Amino acid sequence: QVQLVESGGGLVQPGGSLRLSCVASGSGVRTYNMGWYRQAPGKQRELVARIRSGGSTNYADSVKGRFTISRDNAKSTVVLQMYSLKPADTAVYYCWRQNPVSREENWGQGTQVTVSS
Repeated sequence: QVQLVESGGGLVQPGGSLRLSCVASGSGVRTYNMGWYRQAPGKQRELVARIRSGGSTNYADSVKGRFTISRDNAKSTVVLQMYSLKPADTAVYYCWRQNPVSREENWGQGTQVTVSS
């Protein structure tokens, strides 16, 4: 059974940094597209960053230059490093995994990120 377990969320002041981690049990992350989505109160879930099985990445315009997604296949982990955080980044962040062939998706339970002074 696939499990995606996020960690690293919390409360941070504007301009601060956080590092989110997602550990995937089961088949790991090596052959999957991986990513992070977020959902703020009253808003739709949106893509934050994605890293494909081949290693290419893409980011939401709102986080380009501030967030970096990376993967450690040996540890079955995907990391979202967030810098220069803004109040607008406040949301629940979800880890996402997609089989690039079947398009089957898995989601984590989410971790809260709050940016506030």
